[in-house]
Amino acid sequence: RARKQAQAQAQAIDAVLGSQPASESANGAAAAPQPGDETGYVSPLQGKLAPNFTLVNLQGKKVSLSSYKGKAVVVDFWATWCGPCKLEIPWFEQLHDQYAAQGLEILGVSTDPLDSGDLAKATPMVAKFASGIHMNYPVLFATDQVSKAYGGLDALPTTFFIDRSGKVIASTVGLAPRDEIEANIKKALASGGHA
Repeated sequence: RARKQAQAQAQAIDAVLGSQPASESANGAAAAPQPGDETGYVSPLQGKLAPNFTLVNLQGKKVSLSSYKGKAVVVDFWATWCGPCKLEIPWFEQLHDQYAAQGLEILGVSTDPLDSGDLAKATPMVAKFASGIHMNYPVLFATDQVSKAYGGLDALPTTFFIDRSGKVIASTVGLAPRDEIEANIKKALASGGHA
């Protein structure tokens, strides 16, 4: 059963990504060093307090990262047009259901307003997408300031795993394997004290 699921996921990835030039990696991101690669790439935010932000959610209310202190938080930057994001979001939905009771929160930060330059235009499009894919966690809208604070977001998805004390303990760029995402969530839940 697990092998069939993995094959289905691989086929879905192939269908979304299609054939890629040699300069792209299998995860759809540019062939930049990844966490865990032999190059030893580590996000400049690794081990540091995650930059705080206050962003607007789908309902127009302001949400601050600092309000989640004491919880493990996944900050996932994504966009409605991003093929790898569409594959990863259902995993986040499942992992949110699985680990929320242990203190996990996932914040999906849409970069669509950065692309269009118009939050009012992006909001209904993102709301329709989030509803259609059944996102069960808060959806926020990125700003240029937050994008820069988190390293410029050269590829999507870009995901940061933050422990209970607010430190970035891991990050991924591009489509990461579900097992890696879950391992990073477990590490975030186990680090930084308890709520």
